[in-house]
Amino acid sequence: MLESILSANTDLTLTQYLILTGVSLLLGLISALIYMYKNTYTKGFVLALVLLPTVVQTVILLVSGNLGAGVAVAGTFSLVRFRSVPGGAREIAAIFAAMAIGLATGMGYIAVAALLTIAIGVASLLMIQLHFGDQDVNNRRLKVTMPENLDYNEVFDDLFAAYTKRAELKKVKTTNLGSMFELHYEVTLRDPAQEKQFIDAVRTRNGNLNILLSRTPGNNEEL
Repeated sequence: MLESILSANTDLTLTQYLILTGVSLLLGLISALIYMYKNTYTKGFVLALVLLPTVVQTVILLVSGNLGAGVAVAGTFSLVRFRSVPGGAREIAAIFAAMAIGLATGMGYIAVAALLTIAIGVASLLMIQLHFGDQDVNNRRLKVTMPENLDYNEVFDDLFAAYTKRAELKKVKTTNLGSMFELHYEVTLRDPAQEKQFIDAVRTRNGNLNILLSRTPGNNEEL
């Protein structure tokens, strides 16, 4: 069932190539549809996911048995990494999955490629439905500007205890020619309905200077 449809002793036929190409396009389309489910995407990226298995499959068929050509192609693909914009973790995983499908079909293992697509699809959809790895919706990023003559070490401790479950100082930097500090916190609010009261309370401690309270970006995914 899992054996290759290609024979090592015979040349590739047109029928075999058309079958492999059709399977690659179909599995690439399924992979793209899975990626699009409850996820932000661009048209160009999902089109690439559809076509990538076919491209990889054709490359594998062309370099099969030719070590020199394989090394040359690997070097060419490695240059693409330095000409592209870095993507998120989910994008990179989708690209690797599409390449793995192309490798399987390129070697004639249609059943393996189909099972791989099903396994990745089921796992992805299941984790989305179970909200696996989702961040707390009450997570916030807090940026507070303070004059340099105030000690920022414990000035907000009582407010954090009252309004947040967790507060962690991530970064401190000077601004306005060194006359002010910018404090960057990651906090988890106890009650989102008290967000305004929390900001008002912080304002009383920093001299009514700038305060920025924002949601933690959900698409900040890095490998």
